Formats: sequence, C-alpha cells, structure tokens
Amino acid sequence: MSLRNYFTSRVFFMQMLAAIVIVCVISYLFFHWLTFTTNHGEEITVPNLAKLTEEQVEEKLDDLDLDYVLLDSVDYNKDFPKHTVVEQDPLPGAKVKEDRKVYIKINSSGFKMVTVPNLVQKTYRQAVPTLRSLGLEEGEITYKPDMGKDMVLEMRYNGKKLNPGTKVFKSSKIDLVLGDGKVQFEEMEQDTTATSTETPVEEPQTETPPTDGQ
Repeated sequence: MSLRNYFTSRVFFMQMLAAIVIVCVISYLFFHWLTFTTNHGEEITVPNLAKLTEEQVEEKLDDLDLDYVLLDSVDYNKDFPKHTVVEQDPLPGAKVKEDRKVYIKINSSGFKMVTVPNLVQKTYRQAVPTLRSLGLEEGEITYKPDMGKDMVLEMRYNGKKLNPGTKVFKSSKIDLVLGDGKVQFEEMEQDTTATSTETPVEEPQTETPPTDGQ
C-alpha cells in the first residue's frame, strides 16, 4: 500500500481517532489529578479566634485542617481575658487553602510596670503625649493658683502625690494638677485695690516755741 493510499485509508483514520481519544483521556486524568492535589476551588474560611485560649485555637483549627503559629504575647489588654488571642493573621473571614498557618498573638497575664516620667514644669500639651507614649492614661485634671497657665505643678495617683521615677502599672491613670495662670493678675488687682483705699496720713505739725519778749 502506498503512503498516499495509507493516509486515505480507513485504518489510518481509526488509528488517528484512537490516538485523539487516548490524548483526551490522559489530559482529563492529568487535570483531574492536578485539581485534586492543589485543592483547586476548595477554600477554607478563617474563623475568629479572638478571646480563645491556645488550646481552644488548636482544637478549632484542627477541625478545619488549618494550623497555627504562636508569635508572641502582647502587653496586657484589659478588653481581653488573660492568655487569649488578641491578634491573628489572616484576619477572620479570609479564604485560605488547607494546612494554611494562622499566626496569633496572646494577651499577657497582667500589666507591665512603667516608670513615671518627670512632668512637673512641663505644659499640659507636652505631658499628655509623654504619658500616652509610655502606655499611661490621662486622669483627672484640676487647677490651683499659679502664674504658669496649664503648667504641670503636681502628678497624683489614686489621690496621692506621685513622684517622678515611681513605678506604676501600664494603663494607670495619672491625675495632673495644673496652674490656672491667674495668680499674677489677682495679685496686681489686690495691690491696686489696696492703694486706692489707703487713707493718706497727715504729717504732725510742730509748734514754734514763743520767743523772749512776746
């Protein structure tokens, strides 16, 4: 059989058809295997782990075929129970693949101690950012007579005078006593009033003694 006759024969077409079917079947099986091994189209919604203990996190993620990594403990946050999740990555609601790791941070067991800075003779605007940078909070603000307006005169904690260098718990509220800036004005007013109401004192007149012959 010549080559031309072979290409036009029924045998050639049957072999071509068989080859195409085999290629299609192999391609289908390959892409099916690829989809299965990569979990294509199968995503897991990351749950909200906030306020869960590490044991609860492990149990919850195991049920979803997810894993977790404990990064660190963060400064105590009073809005969360001790030793529970404060932060997580990915965030709740994110779509991830199976065996994805969720990174978590745990709330510490209590507030850390910080050293109170010296805010005396600093302005109110300077004092507040300094407190907040250390994790402290601004407490009650009171005023007392002083010529320095809004100048810090005293620091107080739980009603007692607080000295610089004292250690207190983070998130403690520090009360500030500020100057009202009115002392100088009031003193001048009092001096003016005292001058205007003062009664002038007459100098005593000395009597001239009589001369002889009078």
